[in-house]
Amino acid sequence: MAKDRKPQDGRARGGASRSGAGTALTGGRGGRTRPPVTNVVAPQRPWGLIAAAVAVVVFAAAVITYAVVKVNEADAGRITSPDQIAGVRSFDYSAGQQHVTTPVQYTESPPVGGPHDGEWADCTGTVYDVDIRHENAVHSLEHGAVWITYDPDRVSPDDVATLADLVEGEYGRMLSPYAGQDSPISLQSWNHQLKVDSVDDPRIVQFADFLTLNADVEGHYPEVGASCENPQFVSDPLTVGDPSRGTNSMTTDAPTTPTAGAGTSAP
Repeated sequence: MAKDRKPQDGRARGGASRSGAGTALTGGRGGRTRPPVTNVVAPQRPWGLIAAAVAVVVFAAAVITYAVVKVNEADAGRITSPDQIAGVRSFDYSAGQQHVTTPVQYTESPPVGGPHDGEWADCTGTVYDVDIRHENAVHSLEHGAVWITYDPDRVSPDDVATLADLVEGEYGRMLSPYAGQDSPISLQSWNHQLKVDSVDDPRIVQFADFLTLNADVEGHYPEVGASCENPQFVSDPLTVGDPSRGTNSMTTDAPTTPTAGAGTSAP
């Protein structure tokens, strides 16, 4: 007869042991539990916003730096005195020069002050194509005008056009040919003069911009606020050699009294 097969004790214990182990792993009574697994996700930095902010800061710094450089350059080139314009000559014609109807033999050529005609040449940005009477032009200087002259034999029509662009539309300026002057181009204001060889010389603009109707320059011109307008002179300009229209030709001029001046009247 066949013998009954009984499970061996070791196998039974082994099976029980594995069963118990399974119970422990699955959280059975008396067993340990495995802590739950937590997935930790690191916070993401907003790199796009940071990059944009850095770009804005860099751009702002560049703009500020550029502005500071430009301001410094402007300050470096700013004229605050006629002496800062290389080559400018200064004179000492006092206020109150005599009104005359006779020609004046001026010391400077073109003149920069002294006795002058009672009628001033229009200086409202006026471009003359004739050599205007010098005594009338000096009166305009007394009113604060800048008078630009050129030698027509040494300055081309294109260069004259360039000078005209600097004068036209600028109240307090006038342009005219001046035969025989000792430089191609000359700029005059009361008590100041600059002579240059080329229309490309940057001092032309410096002189015109700084000295046109500039009442802040001590002794620059005597009759601050006097008019530059004279429609009669525009329509019928007096030229070199013409007689004066008389001391009563202009009635709105500020009164002047004869004083000693550097210029003298011709007999």
